[in-house]
Amino acid sequence: MTLESIAYTDGDQALTGWLARPVGAPRGAVVVYPTIMNVNAPIERRARLLAEAGFLALIADFYGTPVTDFDHSRELANALRADVDTYRRRIGAGIAALRALAGGLTLSAVGYCMGGQAALEAARAGENLALVASFHGILSTDRPASAQTPIAPRIFVSHGDADPLVPRTQVLSFWEEMDEASANWHFHSYAGVRHGFTDPGSDARGVPAIAYDASADRQSWAALTGLLDEIYG
Repeated sequence: MTLESIAYTDGDQALTGWLARPVGAPRGAVVVYPTIMNVNAPIERRARLLAEAGFLALIADFYGTPVTDFDHSRELANALRADVDTYRRRIGAGIAALRALAGGLTLSAVGYCMGGQAALEAARAGENLALVASFHGILSTDRPASAQTPIAPRIFVSHGDADPLVPRTQVLSFWEEMDEASANWHFHSYAGVRHGFTDPGSDARGVPAIAYDASADRQSWAALTGLLDEIYG
């Protein structure tokens, strides 16, 4: 399945999304927020899997510029996330781009690592979404939801309990935030599983914080597709 290049903007910043189309009429539309490295082969695979499940899937663009290596991605990500309004505007630009293509379809959002945080930020920002899903995503935020800013989308979080980037203190704070915001949330935590557990290439990076876990990958994807079926039929 060939992904289609989609040009869109966030203010003056030119961005490029990548669209996967299902065979036949789509039953819904999903924004896919990538990792800190922006679009790559594992994220393209997720978009294709969503298309195979009947969804119009758009990989959003965080930076609008090529990422040369991991250090460069951290530099770009730190600049983007330095201001929560700037970050949320960039996140919302991807949603707006897909909404313009979706012809009235109900939208959801899925994200991985930094993209998981971005998907949750979309929910916190009040974006009109049916479901927001985070896979090994960062759960902290500079602007938590609250009783005054309730969360409307259903929330699904798939988390590795041995992820050093998201310790249990962050998990507990997230649960409390979701309760305060009256969110309808599902939280799946996998014992002994580290960051990046959905990417088979994680082990090759030689970074102690990340590792692939085939069981957590299968189980978390099955949970997501089950929720999508529940919401979209």
